[in-house]
Amino acid sequence: MQVIRLQALSDNYIFLLHDHQQNIAAVVDPAEAEPVLTQLAEIKAELVAIFNTHHHHDHVGGNKQLIKHFPNLTVYGGAEDQGRIPEQQVFLQQSDRVEFGHRTAAVLFVPGHTRAHIAYYFPPVTSGEPGELFCGDTLFAGGCGRLFEGTPAQMVESLNKLRSLPDNTRVWCAHEYTLKNLQFALTVDSENTELQRRYHEVKNYRSRQEATVPSSLGVEKLTNPFLRWEQPSLQLATKSSDPVQTFARLRGMKDKF
Repeated sequence: MQVIRLQALSDNYIFLLHDHQQNIAAVVDPAEAEPVLTQLAEIKAELVAIFNTHHHHDHVGGNKQLIKHFPNLTVYGGAEDQGRIPEQQVFLQQSDRVEFGHRTAAVLFVPGHTRAHIAYYFPPVTSGEPGELFCGDTLFAGGCGRLFEGTPAQMVESLNKLRSLPDNTRVWCAHEYTLKNLQFALTVDSENTELQRRYHEVKNYRSRQEATVPSSLGVEKLTNPFLRWEQPSLQLATKSSDPVQTFARLRGMKDKF
């Protein structure tokens, strides 16, 4: 399964999954239809599925136009997003499975950014290969999503589900926010040498307008403050030893950054 990263809007990423053997494609969070249609024409593939992570317009804005071009495709989303995702046909819950080509993804219920957010995890086919995590706006490279509809406790539980995946999992998050996320991270975890190294690396990438997505879960565990609420340095920065409160205070600080 090839993952093709497409740019959309100002800083969104759309992910097109391509099964070469069957020449079919699926798309994760199509903010717009045009980049998807252009890429499908280039690879001459049929779109068979839309995998939505949540209902926000910058993740579902292309649904209606895509289904006009491919009326037989299936639109997936979270069960609790029923009525909020255009053309949704399948309503997914924690531990459900979705099929694409010869691959099967586990559905993870990860509320926090929204009350209905889900993620899709395709485990590796063979040992040593990376898995593929499509996490929408729950986990970002160096950060996490704002809490629009959920609570800090929900988000900690959701992020804990994601960080329990293997370290070599590729993290396909939906926005190019990495540089600003790491700038914030350095204000609360300044002595973290892995974070310092990553910041300079990302700064160089962005100076050349290169994408920083996908990340890897192993890198996130070492450098992303929103996966590191047990770390003494971050508990000191937030003046709390309680994991949920530490996370909540970090999120509040980031909201004002």
